[in-house]
Amino acid sequence: MKNILKISTLLMVLLTLGSCKKYLDIEPTGRVIPTSADDFRALLTSAYSGFPAQKSLVALRTDELILDEYGTDFPGLRDIYKWNDNTPDEITYQYPYVGLYTTIFYANEVISNIEAKAGKSAVTDQLKGEAYLLRAYTHFELLNLYAKPYNRATAATDRGIALALKMDLEQNYTLSTVAEVYAQILADIAEGQKFLNVNTWESGRNYRFSTRSALALQARVYEYMGDWTNALSTVQKVLTPSNSNLEDLNTSGALLPNHYQSKENILSLDQAFNNVLSNSTYISEHLLGIYDRTNDLRFSMYFSKLGGDYVSKKGNSDALKITFRNGEMYLIQAEAALQTGNTSIALKSLLDLKAKRLKPDYYATESARISALGSAALLQEILAERERELALEGHRWFDLRRYGQPSITHSVNFEDFTLQKNDPRYTIRFPASAIANNPNLQ
Repeated sequence: MKNILKISTLLMVLLTLGSCKKYLDIEPTGRVIPTSADDFRALLTSAYSGFPAQKSLVALRTDELILDEYGTDFPGLRDIYKWNDNTPDEITYQYPYVGLYTTIFYANEVISNIEAKAGKSAVTDQLKGEAYLLRAYTHFELLNLYAKPYNRATAATDRGIALALKMDLEQNYTLSTVAEVYAQILADIAEGQKFLNVNTWESGRNYRFSTRSALALQARVYEYMGDWTNALSTVQKVLTPSNSNLEDLNTSGALLPNHYQSKENILSLDQAFNNVLSNSTYISEHLLGIYDRTNDLRFSMYFSKLGGDYVSKKGNSDALKITFRNGEMYLIQAEAALQTGNTSIALKSLLDLKAKRLKPDYYATESARISALGSAALLQEILAERERELALEGHRWFDLRRYGQPSITHSVNFEDFTLQKNDPRYTIRFPASAIANNPNLQ
């Protein structure tokens, strides 16, 4: 890890020289030294703009996509699609392990030095709060890539990731447990909330963390932990009456719900479906098959026909970066309410979402059907709606890990490859280069 983080330092310097040269000086050791609030904003902007697109890569591991064997990027993607993590071709695209720790490096620089260098003000408080939230979110992403899903019974002993919490490149980075990492993530969110003072950023700056997106992250973390009481109370703070809008797909001019200008946008940071993925995949029959193609208005908004196949309309554009939006919050609210015995809230949250996605006559039929479901069947309906609503937005791999780890089969050159139920490959291995630099990752 020491070498990995030294590489991260170099990467930060190179990126910063390209985008923030007029703001920043560099010491001979290679550390960037910002001195004003504007400098620290430029530094944090580099962290946001360089945030890795790991969700685009893990989408290939799901049941949402078919890899185009004739695409130019096929050689670099096929082993990801085959879940061949042990002996991948050397040209295989790499999960951004170093890139994620580079983001944490930026955040740590702001947390450690902004007050000493730029003083304490509402502006520097906001920047420090954003840095805490960005560090929390990045550790959360690392944990869900490289560790087992949270299990209350085993989290205290399950191997997690290395926490990077200070600017010490000589530190001996050891692995924390899953429970320890989640505790740190929640602590960082809580600490960041003390400093944040912007409730919602305007479109164009809504890649930055705010008080509302901090709550959205907190709600998702509690959801992943199965802490349903806290998930419900937190998501209800996100979905206040003035901030609970949804795109109504029955009206003309409705935007894609994951568009950065959508009325339901909360944070647009992740490139969940980038140009590589867009140019290399088709939509799987499984994903196409979970929609009513006539009555579910998402089908024509999410997908388009290309020859005999369907492709995604939800990515390959900075305008469609998405991290949190109200549609996801409605589904967290529905699930958390059901899990805590608040069935009426669960049902209302689910149906309020569906009313904006389905044609009216079909919605009436669906509303009657769903209202008659028992708790177990209603939970399955909420999870099915989660798959439909959040398709191709970077959720599916993590949901598969949390909800049963089913068997999936992909075909490459007429050969089938199967990820078995509860397959160990549902947890991605640390990169060989990282293990070589830090034996603690073994």
